[in-house]
Amino acid sequence: MKLEIDESKLIDTIVKKVVDQLKPLIKHDPKSDELMSVQSLADYLKVKKSWVYEKVHTRQIPFRKIGKFPRFPKKHIDLWTINPYHPDLSIYNLNQKERG
Repeated sequence: MKLEIDESKLIDTIVKKVVDQLKPLIKHDPKSDELMSVQSLADYLKVKKSWVYEKVHTRQIPFRKIGKFPRFPKKHIDLWTINPYHPDLSIYNLNQKERG
């Protein structure tokens, strides 16, 4: 008994399943572009505002200045909490004295 497989149909099915699996992972989340204030970052990380200001002063956390106010890109804060040495954070010239 010989099994016949339509290769193009099989490839189409595999591609569709892969695309369905990847869609949620590559979907753009507008919240990831959010800029947080010192207070919202402190609330997000569950720390005191003074802790946030200390990290800004010592350049140990990714931030941007908007006028005179520090703002924190949520996507970079999320990345920083996972790995503060991630190459994508090199634009901030973080002054990280100790490595794990």
